[in-house]
Amino acid sequence: LDTRMRERSRRRDDGVAAIRKVYGEEVLRTSLADTLGLYDVGTVMTALTNAMDITVHQALLHVRMRLDAMSGIDDYQFSIIAMGRLGGGEIGYYSDADVMFVYEPGETLTPAQREALPSHAKQIALTVTSELEARSAEPVVDIDADLRPEGKSGPLVRTLTSYANYYSTWSEPWEAQALLRARPIAGDHRLGKAFIDLIDPLRYPREVPESSIMQMRRLKARMESERLPRGGDKKRHLKLGTGGLSDVEWTVQMLQLQHAHSHPELRTTSTLGALHAATDKKLIDKDSAHKLEEAWIIASRVRSAAVLYKGRGSDSLPTDETELEAIALLLGYEAGGGYQLVDDYLGATRRARKVMEHVFFGFEPEDV
Repeated sequence: LDTRMRERSRRRDDGVAAIRKVYGEEVLRTSLADTLGLYDVGTVMTALTNAMDITVHQALLHVRMRLDAMSGIDDYQFSIIAMGRLGGGEIGYYSDADVMFVYEPGETLTPAQREALPSHAKQIALTVTSELEARSAEPVVDIDADLRPEGKSGPLVRTLTSYANYYSTWSEPWEAQALLRARPIAGDHRLGKAFIDLIDPLRYPREVPESSIMQMRRLKARMESERLPRGGDKKRHLKLGTGGLSDVEWTVQMLQLQHAHSHPELRTTSTLGALHAATDKKLIDKDSAHKLEEAWIIASRVRSAAVLYKGRGSDSLPTDETELEAIALLLGYEAGGGYQLVDDYLGATRRARKVMEHVFFGFEPEDV
């Protein structure tokens, strides 16, 4: 993929469009393997994540080559850090790419170049974003930088020193949680590693204050009450619903924040990788971990199957019988298995929610 993207984009003004075309071919190849039952959900996520990583990296290289030549500024490092599901290696078909941008000036810059570099670095980020998102070519790769410090109101691009100053002074508990999935995917390797070295003490703290735990719990409860679609069925929402993806991921992330400093095995951006490590270290019992994994996998599989059937994303287990039947068939159920899929999904997520309420919210455990 890396070679194909580089060769197709070389010496072309529309090089990023050529890179996107290769990305689209890889998504199609993956979806065909998925539909034919050759790939399980983990393999699909890995294939899609690899394709996205390489797409963003090659787009950055192409844009830098073009804009650096025009500006005469080239002695600087620039890296793109994946966040969210991309950072976790868990994206689905045509997921957004959650990212942050970081740069560092080189030693040979003239005073004038050093003064111009912040604007130039911002232009690099904006151009990568706009050319990946341009609606004039397919597929569109949506870049989302809202997880950066201060969100939309904060600078799009920061130096490593600026990130360090922010995290040491203003960082909120939710940002440490978000950084659990931070992973360099594009640009200069040394800068990406330096960014990880910077955030590791924040996302793997020696101790999590009780106030931070309470803030996480309040934020999760608020998300459940405010972000679920009005009138939607909470039990069927794949991401924010009862026992859905968010419940599992926040539970695992709580375990990472509390224990990854003492147990380096938990220092992974992967949800299931961290869950397995927590199980091995007896931070959660095997039965509870199995219930969380079961719900996370079935919600992820339904999400992917919905895109394969409809060509667009879906956040809820469908109620339409035709759509439900199609998704069930894609997941390997026998003909007429739509209602069995509903039973399996609701059962798995109900059990996961009970585990989440005990591990994350601290409720007394109940028999499932």
